[in-house]
Amino acid sequence: MVSVLPVLPVPPVPPAPSATARCRHRGLAALAVAACLLPLYAVPAAAAGAMPPPVRPEDRPSGAMPPPVRPEDQGDHLTVVVRHAGVGRDGRYDVRCHPEAGRHPDLAGACRVLDENTRWGRDPFAPVAPGTVCAMVHGGPATARVTGTWAGRPVDATYDRGDGCRIARWDNMAPLLPRIGGPAQTEAPTGAASQTEPPADSPVRIEPRTSVSG
Repeated sequence: MVSVLPVLPVPPVPPAPSATARCRHRGLAALAVAACLLPLYAVPAAAAGAMPPPVRPEDRPSGAMPPPVRPEDQGDHLTVVVRHAGVGRDGRYDVRCHPEAGRHPDLAGACRVLDENTRWGRDPFAPVAPGTVCAMVHGGPATARVTGTWAGRPVDATYDRGDGCRIARWDNMAPLLPRIGGPAQTEAPTGAASQTEPPADSPVRIEPRTSVSG
C-alpha cells in the first residue's frame, strides 16, 4: 500500500522592493550610523577645553562692596616742593593732569612735559644711572622733591643741580620744575619765599659808594 504525503501550501513570495524603497532604507541606515558616531567626535572637543573651567572659590563674588575711590587717587596728581631756587621759584606746587587742575604758574606746560617724558617701560622720574660720566659743573643749590601718583604708579623723586647730569635731568622736567637762570615765574606758588630776597642764582651787584663833600 502506497502512502500519500500531504501537500503543504507554499507561501507566496513577496515582491522585490523597488529601487526607491532600497535607497530610502540605505539612507535611514546611514543616519543611524552617524547618530551613533556623533558622541565619539564630540568627546575630544569637550576634553580640549570647549567647556569653561570651574569657578575657583577665591574667584567667587564675596558680596562686599569695593572701597570708595579717594579724591587723591583720582587721575594724575603730583606735589612739587622746590627749595633754594630763588624768589618766584621756591614753594609748594600742586599739579593735576587729565584733566588739568591745581596751583602752578604753567599748569599746561607742566602736564605737557610729563606726557612727553612718559614712555612705555621707562620711568620718567628715574635718577641718573650709576656710573654715568657727568660734567663736573655746579648749577646752584636748588633742590626739588616730586611726590604723588603718575600713570597709576607712586612717585617719590628728588632733584638737584650738583653736576652736569643732574642739571640736565632737572631741565628736562621744566616747566614742572622751575627754570633756573631765566626769569622767575610770574605766579608765586604756595609757601613762596619773600619777594625781598634776591634769586639764589642771580649775581650780587655791589653799588659804588659815593661821598658827599660839605
